[in-house]
Amino acid sequence: MEFFNNPKANLFLNLLLVYFLWGSTYLGMKIGLEDLSPFLLTGTRFLIGGILLLIITVVFTKNRDFSKAKGSLLIGGILSGVGSSSMCFGINYIPSSIVSLFVAALPIYTLGLDYFFFSKKKPSLASILGLSLGFCGIVLLFNPFGTSYDVGKEQLFPILVILFGSISWAYGSLISYKTPQATGFLGVSLQLISGGIIAIILSMVLESGQIEELKSMHARSIWAIVYLIIFGSYIGYSAFVWLINNAPPILASSYAYVNPVVALILGFYIGHEKLSILSIMASIILLSGVVLMTIGRRKVR
Repeated sequence: MEFFNNPKANLFLNLLLVYFLWGSTYLGMKIGLEDLSPFLLTGTRFLIGGILLLIITVVFTKNRDFSKAKGSLLIGGILSGVGSSSMCFGINYIPSSIVSLFVAALPIYTLGLDYFFFSKKKPSLASILGLSLGFCGIVLLFNPFGTSYDVGKEQLFPILVILFGSISWAYGSLISYKTPQATGFLGVSLQLISGGIIAIILSMVLESGQIEELKSMHARSIWAIVYLIIFGSYIGYSAFVWLINNAPPILASSYAYVNPVVALILGFYIGHEKLSILSIMASIILLSGVVLMTIGRRKVR
C-alpha cells in the first residue's frame, strides 16, 4: 500500500494508465464506428457508462454526497461533451490526419492558457523543448499537409469547431483543479453522464437513424463499447481526472502525444495496419518529447 501513498508513484501510474488505455481506445472507437455514427457512439458509451457507475457507486459505497454535483456536471460537459463531440463533428468533414493534428496540439493550448490566464508561471526549458519536439513528431507522424487534400472554405467551420473543442478541453482541464466537485467515482460518473447527454443531443440534431443503428449493432461493436466504457471511461478517464487535479497541466496533457503512438502499435499488431519507418521515427521523436516534459515538470501544491 505504500506504493499508492507515494505521490510520485501515483503520478506515473496514472500517466501510464492514460497513455496506454486511452491509446487503445482509438481501435475500440474504430470498431464501434462500423455500426454507429460518431455522436451516437460517443453519447452511448458515456451515458451508459456514467449511469452504471453512478448506480454502483450509490448502492455499494458510502459516497452519496451530491452537494458538489454541479461542478462535476460542468467539467464533464466541457471535457466529454464539448471536447469529445467536436472531434466527432470534425471527422465527418475533414481528413482524420488534420483532426489528429489539432487534437495532438492539446499540450500547446494547455500551456498557453495556463501561462496567460491561470498560473502565470513560465514553464521550464525542458518542458518547452519537450513540447516542441513532441509537436514536430506529431506533424511527422500524421503528415497532414503532405496529401493532395486541400482545405477550402467549406472546411473552415469544421476546423474552427475542432479548435474550439480542443481549447475547451484544455480550459476544462485547467479549471477542474479549482472547481468544487463530487469526489471519487461519484464525480467521474456525473462527468460521464453530463458528456453523454450533450453528445446524445448533438446526435439527435445532426445525425439520423439512431434507433436503426442501435438495433443492427453486431457483437463486435457491442464488445468495443464495453471495452470503451470499462477501460476508456472507468479506468482511463478516472486516471485523467486524478492527473488534472494533481499534476502540472503540461504533463497531464502529454497523453495527446503518446496516445497516437499506442494506437499506431495496436493498429499494427491487432488491426493489421502498415507501420512505416517514418512512423517509427516519428514515434521515437514523440516519446522523446514526452520524456523531456516529464523531466521538466513543476511541482504543484
